[in-house]
Amino acid sequence: MTLDLTDPATGEVFGTSPIADQSDVDTALASAARAFKVWRRSTPAQRQLALLKIADALESHAAEFADLEVRETGKIRSVVLDEEIPECVSALRFFAGAARQLEGTAAGEYTEGHTSVIRREPVGVCAQIAPWNYPLMMAVWKIAPALAAGNTVVLKPAETTPSTAVRLAEIAAEFLPEGAFTVLTGDRDTGRALVKHPITDLVSITGSTRAGIDVATVAAADLKRTHLELGGNAPLLVFPDVDLASTAEGIVGAAFYNAGQDCTAGSRVLVHASIHDDFVAELTKAAAAQTPGVDFGPLNSRAQFDRVQGLVERLPSHARVEAGGVQHGDRGFYFAPTVISGLRQDDEIVQEEIFGPVITVQSFSDEDEGVALANGVPYGLASSVWTRDLAIAARVSADLDFGCVWVNTHGPLVAEMPHGGFGHSGHGKDLSAYAFAEYTRVKHVMTRFA
Repeated sequence: MTLDLTDPATGEVFGTSPIADQSDVDTALASAARAFKVWRRSTPAQRQLALLKIADALESHAAEFADLEVRETGKIRSVVLDEEIPECVSALRFFAGAARQLEGTAAGEYTEGHTSVIRREPVGVCAQIAPWNYPLMMAVWKIAPALAAGNTVVLKPAETTPSTAVRLAEIAAEFLPEGAFTVLTGDRDTGRALVKHPITDLVSITGSTRAGIDVATVAAADLKRTHLELGGNAPLLVFPDVDLASTAEGIVGAAFYNAGQDCTAGSRVLVHASIHDDFVAELTKAAAAQTPGVDFGPLNSRAQFDRVQGLVERLPSHARVEAGGVQHGDRGFYFAPTVISGLRQDDEIVQEEIFGPVITVQSFSDEDEGVALANGVPYGLASSVWTRDLAIAARVSADLDFGCVWVNTHGPLVAEMPHGGFGHSGHGKDLSAYAFAEYTRVKHVMTRFA
């Protein structure tokens, strides 16, 4: 059985992808278990070298990876080449270095005649599920810390975007033991089979909250460890002391990057009532300057396009579409850059993650109300504060219930700093030493000396 692959820029099917069945899952996980016996015994220096070689190979094949990514996502090719692939290479090199920092807490004698030592060890075989919005980058974010810590990996990419993960596994095979990193293409049943399999020790998914709950439910039956990077609904609090034009441009860039298909997308703007109307005008002007197909690509699929369009079509009567709200062009899944004002906290489009090039705007009267509106959704991944007042920035960033808070910017991520959220955004961290720790277990060894 196969799945059709569709170019979202045209809406046309260009190929197929196989659906891995239970026997494929059994084979891949058995191979990963055999490889784990070897890879877990490799030295940190050996793991570092392998990851550095994978990073170099990815960098040298950047144009090929960009072509594959663009064909399945419709992204702007220069953005993939100049921003996303360099970040993938950076993450691989960061975790290559982290491989040589796998150490336990210093220990000693805590009862007479006995010495304690703490060991940090790899967890085992990791089943990982990557999303369609950043197929290559999310694959790298998952495999790099897992392999660096000495685990082995079976990765399932999203149904619509499998090619970069498959190619990554092909080039990585030259530098890893057979079975250490395998890619299985397939559908939800393939992913569910990976999660519930008795060989799987840890499950990591980046995806929707619904998918994360499904994974956590299945994994719980066998008490498997889970790492869940799920949806987001980021608030951006704009205070009256900002420069309206430059702030609007910054927010539009954060909201429409990758057509808004980003769990940290800056789509939920909360602006102080004293500047609300003027700021909406600036946002509308900045949004109108964005051109689909030039500044950002299409939505990933017909299903995603229909979902975004449905949220707009179901807007309540008190909402006002200031810009966009419709399909752009008559080919592919492009959605016009959209700004919607007049919204209330319990509106569907405020409470739900949009995952499209749409900005919603609400007003607040004071700092406390702004924070309450910001925190008044189930998600807790990312947020930002826009102000020149350091005291406001400090207070609000402390009160926001999100795993990341930016001040006067929204979206930058670096390999050295953690990425992950709270609440319905899941638990666990990507990137940084915190992600590395996610793929280890702690063992206490006590020795008695006669």
